[in-house]
Amino acid sequence: MSANTTESDDALARRKASLRTALVLASIAVVFFFGVIASKLLGSPVASIGVIGTVVLLFLVVSIGRHLRK
Repeated sequence: MSANTTESDDALARRKASLRTALVLASIAVVFFFGVIASKLLGSPVASIGVIGTVVLLFLVVSIGRHLRK
């Protein structure tokens, strides 16, 4: 009976990890999508790089901070 419980717990843990990975990848795609749109609205190449760089930096800070908290 405990073997089934262990397998079930492992499957649940893998599913949660896969879901977190999918959410992180989807959020990266959304960040770049809106970053590119914002950079086009600003018009300047320097502003474009600044917008995308700032968004990526903020995303990394939030992601790393979330993992350090655990």
